[in-house]
Amino acid sequence: MATAPDPAMITSGPPESLMPERLTVVPGGNSARFVLSPGDRVRIVDPEGLQPGRLVLHAPGGDETHALFGTESSAGAMFRLVAETALAATLHAPGAPMAPDAQDAPTDLHLFIARADPADDLPPPLAEPLLDLRVPAASACAYRVKAGDYIQIIDVAGRQCSDFVAFDAAALEQGRECGLDATVTRTLMGRSFSSPGLHARYFDANLRPLVEVVRDTVGRHDTFLLACTAKYYEDQGYPGHANCTDNFNRALTPHGIAPRAGWPAINFFYNTAVAHDETIGSDEPWSRPGDYVLLRALTDLVCASSACPDDIDPANGWEPTDIHVRLYDRSAAPAAGNAHRMTPDAPPVLTRETGFHPRTSALTRQMVDYRGFWLPTAYNNHGAIAEYWACRQRAALIDLSPLRKFEVTGPDAEALMDLAVTRDMTKLAVGQIVYTAMCHETGGMIDDGTVFRLGPTNFRWVCGEDWCGVWLRQLAAERGLKAWVRSSTDQLSNVAFQGPLSRDILAPLVVTPAHRPSVAELGWFRFTTGRIGDLPVVVSRTGYSGELGYEIWCHPDRAPELWDALMAAGEPHGVLPAGLDALDMLRIEAGLIFAGYEFCDQTDPFEAGIGFAAPRSKRAAFIGSEALARRREHPQRALAGLVVEGAEAVGHGDPVFSGRVQVGVITSATRSPILGQTIALARIDVTCAALGTALTVGKLDGHQKRIGAQVVRFPHYDPDKTRVRA
Repeated sequence: MATAPDPAMITSGPPESLMPERLTVVPGGNSARFVLSPGDRVRIVDPEGLQPGRLVLHAPGGDETHALFGTESSAGAMFRLVAETALAATLHAPGAPMAPDAQDAPTDLHLFIARADPADDLPPPLAEPLLDLRVPAASACAYRVKAGDYIQIIDVAGRQCSDFVAFDAAALEQGRECGLDATVTRTLMGRSFSSPGLHARYFDANLRPLVEVVRDTVGRHDTFLLACTAKYYEDQGYPGHANCTDNFNRALTPHGIAPRAGWPAINFFYNTAVAHDETIGSDEPWSRPGDYVLLRALTDLVCASSACPDDIDPANGWEPTDIHVRLYDRSAAPAAGNAHRMTPDAPPVLTRETGFHPRTSALTRQMVDYRGFWLPTAYNNHGAIAEYWACRQRAALIDLSPLRKFEVTGPDAEALMDLAVTRDMTKLAVGQIVYTAMCHETGGMIDDGTVFRLGPTNFRWVCGEDWCGVWLRQLAAERGLKAWVRSSTDQLSNVAFQGPLSRDILAPLVVTPAHRPSVAELGWFRFTTGRIGDLPVVVSRTGYSGELGYEIWCHPDRAPELWDALMAAGEPHGVLPAGLDALDMLRIEAGLIFAGYEFCDQTDPFEAGIGFAAPRSKRAAFIGSEALARRREHPQRALAGLVVEGAEAVGHGDPVFSGRVQVGVITSATRSPILGQTIALARIDVTCAALGTALTVGKLDGHQKRIGAQVVRFPHYDPDKTRVRA
């Protein structure tokens, strides 16, 4: 039935086969059923360690069960087998919900299947298909879609472009061709290609939407360059080469659509980009085997999809392959989302909903994909300014669940964290939190975040970047440290309750154990455990607003209960929910930094304005300590606060000048409601960072228009941080 190449069944070496593998992620606490054919090879990996698994092979003679991994399994532990006959199997990843003060997070198992026949290796259908259509390489096929039904365009082998055209079917019956229009779509959406969320639609010339994007596992396409034409190949010296335009003409003629010399199309998976000199270039597609785009028809359509025949440039990785199209009935109703990958070879994870989504989505449709989660930018009937003032004057509730959380445990957990971050972990007491940076050997920042000490060998790292978990596991393996790093992001939802009234509102709600501090007693950068009714929570005195405030952490399943309790208690005090737009104003006023704006992997903590997080007093060497010692003594750039003249908007990326010389760049800027002026954070040359220095912000080309600015003390609001310490 199946054989295992390794007698011990658990290995850590490379796979025995170089056949392409498809990855299925089985989240902790869940299971996945799959079917194997003779010769199919299976790898099951515990990527984070400590996650048990159970593999059940179903056969006519009875089930065969394998217990996988266990309480001491290391990150990357592996189980392998080869199917000798056709069989079905189920992989279980046991696990129960994690309490907010626990660290037993169930984590993913990775199931890799290398098919003996790669042509059969398609992702499982999203529902029962109405149509399963293979578009062979270098061809095109037309098909009809009813309003409300779904179109899934799948890249079978990866790195294969597929042009897509669509026409209003009712207009065709009247003798009119109303198809997708490039100019209208780009104008109305304000984007080069549409994507799930607020900017999802494609329009015709009458400004009517024809399709909308529901899911996208690639996130890199071209919209409305021409599908490849005979002329393109002729100009390159390949007359008679197959091309998408001719293929479309043949496929669409039976539907009464006139042939064209070139078809403007949605070029799915086509990797193009506009350079600084305004030229358009292309490279190999980002798509991997089984990646797809899912569309929803907004009216009855006649559509066509191609499998592009281009084999003379990188457009299809020089090797054209098949495209597969599936249609689903409108009742399928798959959730919308983009795909996010932690690392280039990681499985795609679609945009998720936080535990608070049932409450936030009932209050607004202004949702954006923020670090892989749907979060509101602002709420109906309030707006960012009102939400901002609620936080500054009363209290506001902000969903921050997309923060990444990692449970770091084991006898060497302290040694690992002390090696990985810039602050001294040996000085961190149980119940204490510290803000710190995590750096590369170069001194450039990986991320910033907070470390919670839950016990002598128990830490929780809260940050913004998924890569931190991968990097910590690699570091532990390289240094031979017995420590496990497990993701708990999907086990912990957290809401920030920020504002001058937050303590008075929250304290009566939370009952803490006798040996733990109450909310009223909780000091700055400390945490406690407790309950709101029968709801277990962790409460930390942390935030991202510059105000007195707290974060409350709970399991996502019970997040709506937490939201309801806080809103009910806060209603008499004028508490409002706040979205990302208000949060951005709050954090810029408070001088709080943001990844991709104030720092990146080429920016050290001093340049990012958090030099206090890399103190000289830490004696033990850590990753990047030698580089930071050099950078500390020879700084070149500093983060400065600017006050900008007038009310014109400046923003991230705008150049900062001293005379004609560019000396820096705006990292973040906002119009401050409480200060009544435009303020900015800017990374500038240290020679221009003295308080009172007059600078200008360049607009247009940086020289044609200048806006005056002056270096001032920052944070702009409450520079001594008296409010957060209140």
